[in-house]
Amino acid sequence: MPRASDSKPSQLPRLRRIEGRHNALVKELRRAFARAERTDSGDCAIEGVRIVEEAIRSGLRFRAVFFRESAESLGERLLPQIGLHVETLLVPDKVFDGAVPSETPQGIAALVRLREFSVDDILERLQIGPIVVVVGLQDPGNLGTILRSAEAFGSAGLVLGEGTVSPFNSKVIRASAGSTFRLPVALTRSQGGCEEITARLRSQNVRLIATSSHKGTPLDQTRLTEPAAVLIGNEGGGLPRNLMAQADELIAIPHAPQVESLNAGVAGSIVLYEAARQRRQR
Repeated sequence: MPRASDSKPSQLPRLRRIEGRHNALVKELRRAFARAERTDSGDCAIEGVRIVEEAIRSGLRFRAVFFRESAESLGERLLPQIGLHVETLLVPDKVFDGAVPSETPQGIAALVRLREFSVDDILERLQIGPIVVVVGLQDPGNLGTILRSAEAFGSAGLVLGEGTVSPFNSKVIRASAGSTFRLPVALTRSQGGCEEITARLRSQNVRLIATSSHKGTPLDQTRLTEPAAVLIGNEGGGLPRNLMAQADELIAIPHAPQVESLNAGVAGSIVLYEAARQRRQR
């Protein structure tokens, strides 16, 4: 908390002006963005007008909201939607820009609490659609796209395995367009974690369907109406061999031969759409 002498009155009564970069909440925001992980208190850093509005719409609990000094007018639009108990800070442009990852900041960032989920939580939602198990996916845009498609087309949730980019990465959150705030995501980062998960899924009679860029049953010939988990691997190397060996079925998306492969975000989205199409037809 800043000393009283560090604060000046702001045009908007709820905004508390912070002069220096050493404010504890500003430091916490900076670290959360830099590490792409939850803070010690369990909060996630988000940035941008649309993303903050999605967090509000999703009913997330806010710890603090940061306004860039030159974007103070955003407060008139957003403060009425934010609870009175939330810290709302007005930060000098230079300090704000040093805390957030965007090259062209929109002027608002926040610390919010995302809901935590386990694999069992996701298994309870199998009636909604397939589980997506992601292993070794490193591109934030791809993971964000899969999150967005998983919510759009109906998925029980995502399980993120070893080597996968953090779901708290700001680029993942931006690419998900807010879906990461609402769709259950369970993390398993330990070695052997994915094998334990596939064993857990198999014990619940969940079919394991692995995606491949070159071989497998054509997607439109694959039955996706039963409880299933779709396994998606690394952009270049695909799924680890041990997971491929555990799959009940290997599927491929037919495409023009001159195209080497589809990226993971597009491929995952197509599989999720096909699963939704089959459920509607059923």
